[in-house]
Amino acid sequence: MKFAIPTVSGKLCEHFGHCEKFAVLETENNKVVSENMVAPPASHEPGVYPQFLAQLGVEVIIAGGMGQRAIDAFTDNKIKVFSGVNPDFPEKLVVNYLNNQLDGGVNLCDH
Repeated sequence: MKFAIPTVSGKLCEHFGHCEKFAVLETENNKVVSENMVAPPASHEPGVYPQFLAQLGVEVIIAGGMGQRAIDAFTDNKIKVFSGVNPDFPEKLVVNYLNNQLDGGVNLCDH
């Protein structure tokens, strides 16, 4: 399974659209096997990030917050959104997700 986490200064960025890079982590047998930092596309137009991450094979995005339009665009690209997550290191977030221990729920973005 492949995950993407928007980051700033190496940790989850609370606002999806303000990330510096995406941490893209690949897992096998519920373990992280690789992590790469990928710069987002220069264009921040609606739908660009979801298409970009879908082309990378991302299946789940873990986010602090994002607007409903962005959530819908990810869903349209067959990427599950897990939002309302507090900042932490990407590998820790993915391990917690895989172990059903990741806290989320309240979308930290209200627009």
